[in-house]
Amino acid sequence: MVLCVVDDLIFSVKISTAARALGTETFFERNADMVLPRIRDKRPSLVIFDLNGKKLRPLEVIAAMKSDPELCAIRTLGYVSHVDTDAINAARAAGIDEVLARSAFSTQLGTILATPPTTPEGQDPAG
Repeated sequence: MVLCVVDDLIFSVKISTAARALGTETFFERNADMVLPRIRDKRPSLVIFDLNGKKLRPLEVIAAMKSDPELCAIRTLGYVSHVDTDAINAARAAGIDEVLARSAFSTQLGTILATPPTTPEGQDPAG
C-alpha cells in the first residue's frame, strides 16, 4: 500500500490513475494533523510526498518518520520542482530516501508504484 501526502489535484489524479491500472492500493491523506497517525495505522510500503505542498508539512513529517524507530524503515519519496533547491536540500536533510523532479516523477510513476517494497536489508519481505 502506498500512502500519498499530496494535495495537488493534478498529481493526485495521475497517481490514482496509475495505481488503479497497476492494481496498487493507494491512500491519500490531505489533513496535516492526520499524516503521521495515518502512517502509523496503515504501515504503507511507500509514502509519497509533494515537497512543494507546504500545507501538509512534508518536511516535518519526514523528519518525524525518520527519527521514529517504528517508522524509519518505511520508504519515502518526494517530488518537487527541479529549481526548488531549498526544498530538495531540506528534504534530504530531513532524511527522505529519494527526491525526484516533478517531471521525472511523472515519467517514472508506473515503475515507482510497481516496485515491490524491500526490507532495510534489501530483501523482498515476501520471500
